[in-house]
Amino acid sequence: MERCGWAGPEPIYVTYHDTEWGVPEYDSRALWEKLILDGFQAGLSWITILKKRENFRAAFEGFDPHVVAGWGEAEVSRLLQDEGIIRHRGKIDATITNARAWIDVEERGGFDQFMWRYVDGVPLQNSFETQADVPPKTVLSEQVSKDLKKAGFKFCGPTIVYAWMEACGLVNDHIVTCHRHAFCAGMGRGGKE
Repeated sequence: MERCGWAGPEPIYVTYHDTEWGVPEYDSRALWEKLILDGFQAGLSWITILKKRENFRAAFEGFDPHVVAGWGEAEVSRLLQDEGIIRHRGKIDATITNARAWIDVEERGGFDQFMWRYVDGVPLQNSFETQADVPPKTVLSEQVSKDLKKAGFKFCGPTIVYAWMEACGLVNDHIVTCHRHAFCAGMGRGGKE
């Protein structure tokens, strides 16, 4: 069974690729969680974040933006001591800021609607032959990044945003020979599955 070149060899990576990456995500809170995790991944490998994902969920109260938005210095200090996560003050501060921005966007129509409007609610379908063909960012991810920053989000540059769009299925970047390409493409045709 062929997979995208980045998926493996560790079982946690294979499982993530085979069950989650590229599947359209329509839940506002889950979209926010994944954006935060992609921000924490900046400068690191995704496997590092994937292995720590449950620790992140525990440390950030299940990624409840309503809880995280009320945090201050005491919570930041606690998180900076938590060896189970990435202890980067800028990324931790950005998570709190992003929780507040998420609440604002959610109250103005929903973070899910805000994000999926860029692709008219239907995932973009790419047909890349090799992993080397997949771009690190696109004109669209640059626009989404700009709009997120305008809405008050941090740690959401175009490369982070593109990785997030791939992970959340806004764009199908499984290579064409990957067994998940056609599956994810099928999910995109009818919108929510």
